[in-house]
Amino acid sequence: MTATAFSTLPLSSEFLANIASLDYQIMTPIQAQSLPVVLEGRDLLAQAKTGSGKTAAFGIGLLHKLKPQIYQTQAVVLCPTRELADQVSKEIRRLARAIPNTKVLTLCGGIAATPQYASLEHQPHIVVGTPGRILQHLQKGSLKTNGVKMLVLDEADRMLDMGFSEDIMRIISMLPRQRQTLLFSATYPDEIKDISDTIQIDPVDVRVEASHDNKHIKQVFYEVQKGARTKTLVALLQHYRPESSVVFCNRKQQCKELAADLWQQGFHVLALHGDLEQKERDQVLVQFANKSSSILLATDVAARGLDIKDLEAVINFELSPDPEIYIHRIGRTGRAGNKGLALSMFMPSEVVNITKIEDYQKYSVTIEKTSSLKSRDNFRLSPLMVTLSLNGGRKDKIRAGDILGALTKNTNLPGKQIGKIDLFDNFSYVAVERPIAKQALKILSEGKIKGRKFKLKKLS
Repeated sequence: MTATAFSTLPLSSEFLANIASLDYQIMTPIQAQSLPVVLEGRDLLAQAKTGSGKTAAFGIGLLHKLKPQIYQTQAVVLCPTRELADQVSKEIRRLARAIPNTKVLTLCGGIAATPQYASLEHQPHIVVGTPGRILQHLQKGSLKTNGVKMLVLDEADRMLDMGFSEDIMRIISMLPRQRQTLLFSATYPDEIKDISDTIQIDPVDVRVEASHDNKHIKQVFYEVQKGARTKTLVALLQHYRPESSVVFCNRKQQCKELAADLWQQGFHVLALHGDLEQKERDQVLVQFANKSSSILLATDVAARGLDIKDLEAVINFELSPDPEIYIHRIGRTGRAGNKGLALSMFMPSEVVNITKIEDYQKYSVTIEKTSSLKSRDNFRLSPLMVTLSLNGGRKDKIRAGDILGALTKNTNLPGKQIGKIDLFDNFSYVAVERPIAKQALKILSEGKIKGRKFKLKKLS
């Protein structure tokens, strides 16, 4: 226990006393692994979710290095949303109680910028905010960064999801090269590795979450008779009620026919197959990733490179004869320490494929009867979100922050009801919670973005 006690850290007695007063005694795994690295001045690439204690991990690190007698901005923390930025600022202020005259300023969009300009006349020691608004102040010259010694990207994967990658890179280009950079992300998509390679120097890689392991995935097989696959799929959806699931088909024609069948039965489904044009493919992936659809039908070729966070279930509408393909399919669920669900249908003639899977995994699988599935009358999987499409994108110099600001500035829409924002060259997509979809569509249709009106439509 003493090995992970906060009292073991090389901090001032006043700082340690304040940490103890906040009831911080024993470090969480992310704190124990990352704080020594941060205090050494090394760059850090860390995997950590909300609630893991990461805010204290970087908050203690940046406050330890702070020189409060020097009135210039010494640390910048980028967050994906105003709500998270507010939480981070409050936590840093609590941690800073033992350091007199520490000024922490929150800079976010969705609120008037004028009071922020006034607050920046006397430079804060620490700035916490969203990329769009911080970039705005940098470009206006109201935020000076020549004294910045530390940059923190909090929930970096979420910021990339929301389309902030270009803003982040612009911000970084305006910061001193000699600095410490800490990058925290709940998941490790390729974009996170790319951005780390670009902005960090020999970072220490800390991964608290368990790596993907099939043992985190509950695998259940169901024997079906000829012509009963679709009926069984509906029964599986009704019984398990996954919020998001990818259903694998072996052929694109099977994908199309199954999609039409499920739509007729009232399910919101999307199909990903080789006959889609790039714009159609983009729209399908955007809607599924931002939770505007609960069910994605896909072939193996079309799903190549598919990286969906928090995928609750993978369903094999038909087994592949190749056990490696089966393992690759189900490996899309149960990631980052989460539990996953893999459901598979097979006909009596396909038992040989199950034997191949068992030999490959080196353990037996569970086979259940379809009669054990509990159906629910009139049950439908309603997506949490709705996607709004805007006929303007990167070529129109639209940024995620512009769309977020248009939705939240001078409106009663809270940022937490706005989901993923995706930017393409000529189109942009924003996910909003279903109950506010009409209101959001009206706000964007009647308002302006970058002084211009754009056509809006709700994707079905």
